[in-house]
Amino acid sequence: MTLHRALILGVLTLTTVTTPCGGEDIEADHIAFYGVNVYQSHGPSGQYTHEFDGDEEFYVDLEKKETVWHLPEFSKFLSFDPQGALRNIAVLKYNLDIMIKRSNSTVATNKVPEVTVFPKSPVMLGQPNTLICLVDNIFPPVVNITWLKNRHSVTEGVSETSFLSKNDHSFLKMGYLTFLPSVDDIYDCKVEHWGLDEPLLKHWEPEIPAPMSELTETVVCALGLAVGLAGIVVGTVFIIQGLRPGGASRHQGPL
Repeated sequence: MTLHRALILGVLTLTTVTTPCGGEDIEADHIAFYGVNVYQSHGPSGQYTHEFDGDEEFYVDLEKKETVWHLPEFSKFLSFDPQGALRNIAVLKYNLDIMIKRSNSTVATNKVPEVTVFPKSPVMLGQPNTLICLVDNIFPPVVNITWLKNRHSVTEGVSETSFLSKNDHSFLKMGYLTFLPSVDDIYDCKVEHWGLDEPLLKHWEPEIPAPMSELTETVVCALGLAVGLAGIVVGTVFIIQGLRPGGASRHQGPL
């Protein structure tokens, strides 16, 4: 899919929960972004999220006009009116159109994303698991993440997060793929972004220890047997020495 360049506008509201630690220094125990608003001309598309300590609390589905909680349990005691997000996005769109005209359609500076692929839990053959494709240092926040299994596109068991904001105003995004580990399968996370000259493929396959050959097994068994026999011989020598009478024979003197 060809990605067209666009100008990006983001508005962040930052709240910190702090703990005094003496003097004038303050350390932040928790950081929350309430109302991460992003709108861009590509698509066009937008995003409205709430984050806490780098994790997404919820996002607003702008097409369905509903709030989607990262953990559904939160919706039982928390609520958010999606109309507030829609109003914010409308304001961003208006401001973006003005900025595009004033900047003579100047495009955003592209960063080169960094990609890492790893399993959610230790890999065991035949046990269900999840592959995570972490795409970091994203700007502008327009990226395609697709999965390949044995060089073929995969669409089942695939999901991804919204764009998560960072302190340097770049973004990160994670793609997920549920899979069943097998020695016969290999996987690739394919990332497309304007900061890349071509799509980036990050390879992953299960690391299974190679089975020992028959010669290796024979050598290991022979060494084990030799060490065992040596232990028996040494033990026998010590036992014999322990059973011998101690010291030299005493010479009897005259009566």
